[in-house]
Amino acid sequence: MFPYVQETFTPEEEDILRRYVTNLDQPVYALVNLPEVVKGALFARYSRSHKSLRRLFLDEFVGELDITGDASVDATVGVERAEALYEKVFFEYGDDSVAQLGGVHLACEQASNVLTKILEWGRLMAYLEQSTRYIAYNERMTTGHYRYYRDPTILESPMGARYVGELDRMFDTYGELLELTQADLAQRFPKADGDSDFVHRQAIRAKALDAVRGLLPAAALSNVGIYGTGQSYEMLLLRMRSHPLPEARHYADLMLDELRKVIPSFLQRVDRADRGGVWSDYLATTRNATSRIVGELFPELAETSLERPAGPSGGASVQLVDFDPDGEEKVITAICLPMTDRSEAEVARRVANLGAEERRSILMAYVGERSNRRHRPGRAFERTSYRFDLVTDYGAFRDLQRHRMLTIEWQPLGTGLGYAVPQEVEQAGGAEEYVASLERSHELVGALAEQFPAQASYAVALAYRIRYSMQMNAREAMHLVELRSGPQGHPGYRTVAHQMHQQIADVAGHRLLAEAMSFVEYGAEDLERLEGERRAEERRQMAASREPMAGVGPDPGGTRE
Repeated sequence: MFPYVQETFTPEEEDILRRYVTNLDQPVYALVNLPEVVKGALFARYSRSHKSLRRLFLDEFVGELDITGDASVDATVGVERAEALYEKVFFEYGDDSVAQLGGVHLACEQASNVLTKILEWGRLMAYLEQSTRYIAYNERMTTGHYRYYRDPTILESPMGARYVGELDRMFDTYGELLELTQADLAQRFPKADGDSDFVHRQAIRAKALDAVRGLLPAAALSNVGIYGTGQSYEMLLLRMRSHPLPEARHYADLMLDELRKVIPSFLQRVDRADRGGVWSDYLATTRNATSRIVGELFPELAETSLERPAGPSGGASVQLVDFDPDGEEKVITAICLPMTDRSEAEVARRVANLGAEERRSILMAYVGERSNRRHRPGRAFERTSYRFDLVTDYGAFRDLQRHRMLTIEWQPLGTGLGYAVPQEVEQAGGAEEYVASLERSHELVGALAEQFPAQASYAVALAYRIRYSMQMNAREAMHLVELRSGPQGHPGYRTVAHQMHQQIADVAGHRLLAEAMSFVEYGAEDLERLEGERRAEERRQMAASREPMAGVGPDPGGTRE
């Protein structure tokens, strides 16, 4: 069974697409023969559109490009000359670093929300994922199905009808409560003077989508745009080929086929039994052995979440579990060291003798006058670290997991840690339907777990909580808490950012470092996306005012969904 929806194109569209994508009918394909700025713009637009990348390119980008010079190109047959050249360089030099110099933009479509977290594991890659804040899931695909992964082994089993029926009901409830919540929010937050109907409607819609996204199952499909080097893709594929989730292993094969059309020799080792095969076996063997020994030594701790009852459980839990009490002093030492000709031990002794105001003066000079949150101090802030234990709903976890410059590990997705009902849904009168849908999710997960333990997580609604750890240095902590505390952010992760910032100051006692994080925002917004939509409207109006003079440029309304 082929679990993906195949797109159809006109002969004219196929003729254009063959020049720029490596296939026309698979959910994974690479972009080629396009300027880097076009690839980047495509991926940026991708995250806020319900369209595939191929359709997005045809509808919104191809009209702005001169494609006549590429008429003889057929990217769908691979790049034989590149293969010969890469093979010569790669094997003559025999250096893995060569594989860091060839990159690929890869579209990974119709991936479940379980798979997207596997795809986004690597630190040294760039990702853009379709956003549940801008994309509604209440419409069916051309096949008549809702947008969720239809695992072939489940569908071919006696559980198939129940899996489809229950997930369809979850999507039905999502659509009903989206309309109910959106209508209620529109009444409670009337349009302000000066705002266009479009700006108000978009802000209301974003808040409603945020409120009901917890009803979506983890099987819900997403599109992910990835840019990475050959070496990064190799590591990703080795992990995926050893993963217990069948979808991940199958998707790895699809990715490998497309990547070999662009950077073939960089990936020769992936499926060789004596190279990548051994590597993937090592990853699977160590994972299974570790799971077994932990289960034997701590059977009561290895209890699955399915054995505990699901139910309401409150908001996010954030606990700072490890830090260095001398962290601030070590950061100040790291600041001073490059400015001296002495050993670190001697500089540390001098710093230890400084008074509180002297230490503060050094650190604040290093931080300087920051005019925005992107102005971050240097690597001296990497001298101390924090480790947090978190429990949040899966939706907030999805957003925080994207911070790849830290270390994150998570427990299996289940329903035992409970959920919270969003205030917006309660105020709209949809709490009963919301809870009923989550209970159906819990029951389906339990029914799937015995026969399909790896796939049972598909049925877990995003409102259910998951436990994970995040470890980061102070520089990355500054980036995370300032970015995720912004008033336009989802309340689920804003709470996490606020608690992290407070615990760095109060639990770790690193008040100077917390003070340096000056762009942490604690104020609340009624409509989180309103200011963003206003700025977007201003940019569209400015672009429209320039177009008559320039005579070129896209339709300013072209980005609207």
